[in-house]
Amino acid sequence: MNTQLASAKHDSDLTTPSAPSLQSAQPPLLCEDGNALIRLDRIHKVYQMGDVEVHALRGVSLEIHRGEFVAIMGPSGSGKSTMMNIIGCLDHPTKGHYFLEGSDVSRVDKAGLADIRNKSIGFVFQSFNLVPRTSALENIELPLIYAGIPAGGRMRRARAALGEVGLADREHSMPNQLSGGQQQRVALARALVNNPSLILADEPTGSLDTRTSVEVMEIFQRLNRNRNLTVIVVTHEPDIAHYANRIIQFRDGRIRRDFSVENRKDAGEVLMELPRETEDEEEWGGPAGSKEAGTKE
Repeated sequence: MNTQLASAKHDSDLTTPSAPSLQSAQPPLLCEDGNALIRLDRIHKVYQMGDVEVHALRGVSLEIHRGEFVAIMGPSGSGKSTMMNIIGCLDHPTKGHYFLEGSDVSRVDKAGLADIRNKSIGFVFQSFNLVPRTSALENIELPLIYAGIPAGGRMRRARAALGEVGLADREHSMPNQLSGGQQQRVALARALVNNPSLILADEPTGSLDTRTSVEVMEIFQRLNRNRNLTVIVVTHEPDIAHYANRIIQFRDGRIRRDFSVENRKDAGEVLMELPRETEDEEEWGGPAGSKEAGTKE
């Protein structure tokens, strides 16, 4: 998954205030299916690499409804990275229409897309993307600053989001004082703080060990269940994909399989069967922190 492109664009948004209103060259078209949070209609994406055209997506059509938990899978070069960037309003399709919450955002300008990302989409990346010399609470407040939320409201909402991911006691901790799993939970709280319609997670467990990966998936499942929050996880790990209720597999720029998950895994139940980490391991990263400290089985 090309997380660097998506991450770089996301980081740039954290240094530029969002536009005051969504602007586009033409009035947005309305999606005919009002039940679909996301509708892609014959999406193509072509990149020009010198004299060569690279077809990353080839006429992809797809609907994702509000409250679904979807995993997107595929080998390198399958088109899943490009699909992630288009769904996340980080890139435009070359051809076709993308409807988000009923409006066609396919040709919305850069300022308008930044506004959509800030208001409607929460991002979680493999590399966490936390600001190093900023506390957990201040990291979570960043989207609220760019949304123009007053200081008192920002702190209240950031603390609530931190509590929702189980880190209420770490609000003053810097990223280097947190384990990998704790950093990812801070990143997830930051994605939640603006009450988005959609969470996009790009390899969210790629740097985490087994138990910490399941803890993160438990949070996703809980948010999906309790908030009816739409969650899309891009992953290369089949075991992680089976925490979703739907899997979409890409290959050669097309959807090859789109199916419901039978015998979906319940992260809460899986956690009960896993051994608990020691206090030292949790505090310093150990097996519960990162794959560098503890390898996935």
